[in-house]
Amino acid sequence: RARRSGPPDGGWGWMIVAGCFLVTICTRAVTRCISIFFVEFQAYFGQDYARTAWIHSIVDCATMLCAPLGSLISNHVSCQVGIMLGGLLASTGLILSSFATSLEHLYLSLGVLTGLGFALCYSPAIAMVGKYFNKRKALAYGIAMSGSGIGTFILAPVVQLLIEQFSWRGALLILGGFVLNLCVCGALMRPISLKEDCKTAPEFLEQDYVPETEKQDLKRMSICSPLIKLWPHECLCYCSWKEYDFLLMPGFMVLAVSVLFMAYGCSPLFVYLVPYALSVGVSHHQAAFLMSILGVIDIIGNVTFGWLTDRRCLKKHRYFCYLFAVGMDGLCCLFLPVLQSFPLLVPFSFTFGYFDGAYVTLIPVMTADVVGTSLLSSALGVVYFLHAIPYLVSPPVAGWLVDTTGSYTASFLLCGFSMIFSSALLCFARVAKKIKRTHLRSLTGNKALKQHIWTNGAIAYSVTAELDQKDVEFLAVDTNR
Repeated sequence: RARRSGPPDGGWGWMIVAGCFLVTICTRAVTRCISIFFVEFQAYFGQDYARTAWIHSIVDCATMLCAPLGSLISNHVSCQVGIMLGGLLASTGLILSSFATSLEHLYLSLGVLTGLGFALCYSPAIAMVGKYFNKRKALAYGIAMSGSGIGTFILAPVVQLLIEQFSWRGALLILGGFVLNLCVCGALMRPISLKEDCKTAPEFLEQDYVPETEKQDLKRMSICSPLIKLWPHECLCYCSWKEYDFLLMPGFMVLAVSVLFMAYGCSPLFVYLVPYALSVGVSHHQAAFLMSILGVIDIIGNVTFGWLTDRRCLKKHRYFCYLFAVGMDGLCCLFLPVLQSFPLLVPFSFTFGYFDGAYVTLIPVMTADVVGTSLLSSALGVVYFLHAIPYLVSPPVAGWLVDTTGSYTASFLLCGFSMIFSSALLCFARVAKKIKRTHLRSLTGNKALKQHIWTNGAIAYSVTAELDQKDVEFLAVDTNR
C-alpha cells in the first residue's frame, strides 16, 4: 500500500468519523444508560447504594483498564479485527447479564465482559480519526465523540420504556443485540499508512532527533537483516521500537495526573444523577429526561468546541480551553446539592452536559499535541487506562458517602473539587513552563539550538517530530543545564 505524506483530511476519513460516532454510541452511551438500571437493580437484589454502584464502576473500569489491550491489537493485528471482536464480547456480556441471579453475576457479565468488549473498540476507533485528519482534527473528533451525547439522548428514554415494557432483563437482552452494531463499525475502519508512521532504516537514522545510542542499536540490527528480513525491504515503525517513550515526557506526566482527578470527579454524576433526582421528588420519566438533556447538550459541546478550537484564533489555546471546560464541570458539581427540583436540575444538565462534551472532544486532540500522531493510539490507550482506577473507585466511594451521611452533598462536593483540582494542576503546570522557558531564553540570548533530545538521567530519549520548535528549544536548553 502506498504511503501518504499526510492525513487526507476528508474522503474515507468521514466514514471513519461515522464509524467512530457509532462506536461511541454503542460504548459510552450504553455505559451511561446503565445508571437507569440502578434503581431496578437495587430494588430487585435488595442491596445498598455502594454495592449496587460497583456494577457501573466495573464497566467503566474494565473499559479504561483494558484500553492498552485495544491499542495493542489495533497496532499489531488490525483495528477492524479488534473492534469486531470487542463487539462480540460486549454483546455476549449484555445478553448473559439478562439472566443474572445476583449482583456478583452482573459484576462479571455486565462489568468485566462487556467492559472488556468496549475497551477493544473505544480507543482504536478514536485513534483512527486522528490518522485521517490534521487540519480539521478537532471538528472531526467533535462529530465522532458526539455519538456519546446523541446516544444518551436517544437511549435514555428508550431504555426506560424497555424496562417498563419488558423488565430490566428484557431491556438488557435488547441492548445486547443493539451493541452487535460494533461489528459493522469495525468493518468501516479501513487502515491507512502515513509516511510519518513508518520510516525505513536510512530515513530513521538520518533524523536529527534520534539519539546516537539508538542509532548504534539500529545499525547493529541492520547487520542481521538477511535473517530477520527487516532492512531495507520492510519499514521500521518508530512507535514499535519505542512505543511508550512518551510516558517519560514531562507534558504527558502532567496530563496523566490531571486525568486521574478529572476521571474521579466526572464518573459518579452519571451514576447518581437519576437516583438523586428521584430522591428530591422528580418522577422517573423526568429523571430519565434529565439524562436525555445532558446527552443532547453534550452533542452541542462536542461539535461547537471542536469547531471553535479548530479556528485560527483558538487553535493555539486548546490547552486552556480544555482546562476551562473541566473547571466549569467541577463548579457545576459544587452547586448540584442545592438544586432540588426539576426546573433547577434542567439548567444543571444543560451546563454540565455542554462542558462535558467540550473536554471529552479535546482529550484526544491534546494527547496528539503532546505525543504526536504516530504514537496517538498507544498514548490514548494509556490515557484511557488512567481513567480505570478513578472510574472503579469513585462511584462506590460516593455511594458509601450517601449511605453514611444520608445525603448526596458530600459525594457531589468531592467530585467538584476533584475536577477543579485537575484543571488547576494543568494551569499551574503551563504557567510554570512558560516562566521557565522565558528565564532560559533570557540566559541563552535566544540562540539557535541544534540539539533535539531530552534526557532522563543517563538515558537519552528522542522527542517526536511534531513537537513545536519552542518546546524543542526549551527541552534542549534544559538538557544542557
